[in-house]
Amino acid sequence: MIDIRQTKNYADYLRREAWVVERVDETNYFIRKFPLIGSVLKLQRPEKINFGIIDKLARKYRVFQIIIEPDLGSGPVTVFDHKLLLHNGFKLSKSPYLPSKTLQIDLTQPKEKIYTNFTKECRYTIRKAAVAKTMAGKGVGGFYNSSCSTPAEIIKWREAWKNSVKFNRYVPSAKQLLNIKKSFPQNHSLFLASHNISGRITGGALFTVSSHDVSNHITYYWYGFTNKEGRASLSQYSLLYQGILWAKKMGCKVFDFEGVYDSRFPNKSWLGFTHFKRSFGGREVLYPGAYTKNVLSFGLWNNKRQRLATQKKRKDWPEKHSGGS
Repeated sequence: MIDIRQTKNYADYLRREAWVVERVDETNYFIRKFPLIGSVLKLQRPEKINFGIIDKLARKYRVFQIIIEPDLGSGPVTVFDHKLLLHNGFKLSKSPYLPSKTLQIDLTQPKEKIYTNFTKECRYTIRKAAVAKTMAGKGVGGFYNSSCSTPAEIIKWREAWKNSVKFNRYVPSAKQLLNIKKSFPQNHSLFLASHNISGRITGGALFTVSSHDVSNHITYYWYGFTNKEGRASLSQYSLLYQGILWAKKMGCKVFDFEGVYDSRFPNKSWLGFTHFKRSFGGREVLYPGAYTKNVLSFGLWNNKRQRLATQKKRKDWPEKHSGGS
């Protein structure tokens, strides 16, 4: 299946965020320009890796760093794949840019089967949420969920998120969130919010859809948040379950949680939401991480000896590498 980073929608989003996007042979190459020093080139979850195209773009944009995050979701990176990247001058980074491990739910299963794969605690919490929604409808407490689609609603959604976390926690800007909605319009994204009986937002979730001409659709759990009141009511379970049902109704084949804790690249701050995500079941998917290569943008591509060495590498190793799941 085609990863969301390789869709035209995501390419449009990054263009709105001031990235240059080169789309060659159905593959997105992301370039970030920096005044005077050159550019960074990112290749994220491609179906294939073409070192020839990477070299051409690196020369064109005076790239000083190349980042490749292979799409090998069927299992750990093979010895050949690893050696191929190392042979071309890449090193495995200690800190991936994209989640290196995730969970995915098969949405082709009946809704009842998906539900029974949730943990007992999760199913109980979802049933409680249904009662809470009934109470809210009667005006006697509880909470309810609604979607946000207009710019004003999305800005309010973002303000609720900002107010629910510490000042040093990352929250996307209003411009970024509005650009996501513009690039993933209509049924390509869903902003959900939970509200208490007075209408105050207590939590939220953002889901995006990877749509591609040759791929089944994948829905991603892109962002999620709750404030103290939302955590007390466990509204995040209701939000996520509603997102899963929405994805299935939309005809998506896979629901991707977009990251869980990975002991290969440990980040203890991920442990809490990983426990939450695991309660919904799904199968583990491992990615190899990020491979980086630092180059001298001012001299590398003008050095004849290094150009010849690069050409020799291309003869010794295949230019194209299929790494799709």
